[in-house]
Amino acid sequence: MNSRQRRGVILLLLSVVCALGAFAGVLSVISDVKSQVGPKVVAYELKADVAPYTPLDASQFKRIQMPDRWLSDNAISNIREIRGKIAVTTLRKGSLLQSDMIVDQPALQAGEQEIAIMIDAATGVAGKITPGATVNVYATFEGDGDNAPDQSRLIVENARVIDVGELTSLKPDENDRSRQPTDAVPITFALEPIDAQRITYAESFADEVRLALVAPGDDSDIPATNRTYELAKDK
Repeated sequence: MNSRQRRGVILLLLSVVCALGAFAGVLSVISDVKSQVGPKVVAYELKADVAPYTPLDASQFKRIQMPDRWLSDNAISNIREIRGKIAVTTLRKGSLLQSDMIVDQPALQAGEQEIAIMIDAATGVAGKITPGATVNVYATFEGDGDNAPDQSRLIVENARVIDVGELTSLKPDENDRSRQPTDAVPITFALEPIDAQRITYAESFADEVRLALVAPGDDSDIPATNRTYELAKDK
């Protein structure tokens, strides 16, 4: 083999080595990209700032997907975990939801009592009432006599919901065959003693009890003249 052939063989070997090095580099880059991306998991991002001690709701978060390796160990991937929780500090828009951002909502405040009543799932809740919500409680009563009008009354204003139970099927009273089985949900309130008595009375004696959801931060103040309604007086 002459010198020219030896140089050709050397150049060929160098080309092969360079090609193998380039291929190994490409594989390394691909492997690194895969390791950085990896499998994706669900996370939740804040749509807007949330003030401290504000009850949390699923509508405040945006569902996203991101690589599992980028997600912290205390990140929340199940939005149901915010049920009954409040923000422990100011939550900033764009932040990922994490367990150390939230705490359990205080169940009772000084002077309050915890009381639960069954509410018709179709007419009283309709899936919109959640822990932390504020509601007005209305009840309808049949007139006492032949000439007494039926009435709708505001029983409790700005009642704080602290828990919503599981859907339960209720059977009608054996002595009342006119009623059909209904689905009801136990709603637990935090109320002052007088309001607890009012809501208990309504559950026991009203023809129907309904909940009206109050917008967050909008504590209603309904005048006394508008707390009782009779159809005949509606003008």
